[in-house]
Parts: sequence; structure tokens; C-alpha cells
Amino acid sequence: MKIDPIIKERLGFDSNESDSVILKYFKDKKKIACKPCWELKYCPYGILIEDFPLLPPSLDKALKQNEYMHNCLKTKHDETGERLNSETEKYYQEALKAFNPEDYIKLPPDLKELECKEWGHICPVYFVASPITETEQKRRKGRYIPFSIKMRVTRRDNYTCQECGKHLHDREVEFDHI
Repeated sequence: MKIDPIIKERLGFDSNESDSVILKYFKDKKKIACKPCWELKYCPYGILIEDFPLLPPSLDKALKQNEYMHNCLKTKHDETGERLNSETEKYYQEALKAFNPEDYIKLPPDLKELECKEWGHICPVYFVASPITETEQKRRKGRYIPFSIKMRVTRRDNYTCQECGKHLHDREVEFDHI
């Protein structure tokens, strides 16, 4: 699938750049990048969304939105069960009438993975990722503490939480204060 020139520009490349060069760049970055949302289950960059490139809406997203609007018009209610007001109903009808699939870009699957699941921007780790800080393996290096060491510390501290001073039973011991 060809990469649209608009997408190339939004990703910071020249619109004439070869598709293979762009795909190779992001394929290499995917090997070392670990999107924070994968582990944190939310996007810490959401507050800075204006600073990161947004891809144009894809056809599949537009089709999902159209299906949603069509269902709302059919049931006269939105997803929360609230009744549509006349203004929203009119907007949905006009949007469905004006829909043209040719206005939307088809996003190659390799680039689709770059999008934030929460906000839709391209995750900044793909632009600033380095093998030293972003791969899960490298980030965990130095922070992994073997179980035997954890148990020695637990015994040394007499099964007492160092944060709150609570004495713990075997089944209650956690490495972090809870």
C-alpha cells in the first residue's frame, strides 16, 4: 500500500521520500520503542497532543463514525441512551449525506500501529526512542531484584512495611507499599 504524501509530511518526511525508506525507519524504531500506553494503559503524552503529529482520519475510522451516526438516527438516541436533539440529528444527517470515501486516506498497517490508542496522535517514542531508554529490556535492567534478595530484606525488616510500619503476614508481603 502506498503512503499518501500528506502522511509523509505529518511524520516529518519529505513528500517525495520513498515509501520503503519511511517504512524501514519506523520498522527499526518499533524494535526499540515501547509505547508507554502498552504498560501504563493510558497515554502520558495526552496533555501535549497538540505538539505531536496527527494523521488524517482513516477510512475505517470514518466508516465506524458513520455507522455510529446511522444507528443514532435510527434509534433517535446516542450511545448513552440520551435522546438526540434536533440540532444533533440534523448534523448527523448532513454529515452522512456529505460523506465521500475518496476523501479519506488508507493508512498502511505498519503506520497504523504508531497511533496512540487514546488520542490518535503518533506516539513520540517513535521520534525520540533510543535503545538505551525505550526498550522494555533496557528499562528493566538495574531495577530487577531477585526474589531471594527480596526475601532477605523482608526477613531483615522483620516483615514490617518501611513506609507505614505495619507488621505483615507472609501472604501480605508486597515489594511496594500498598
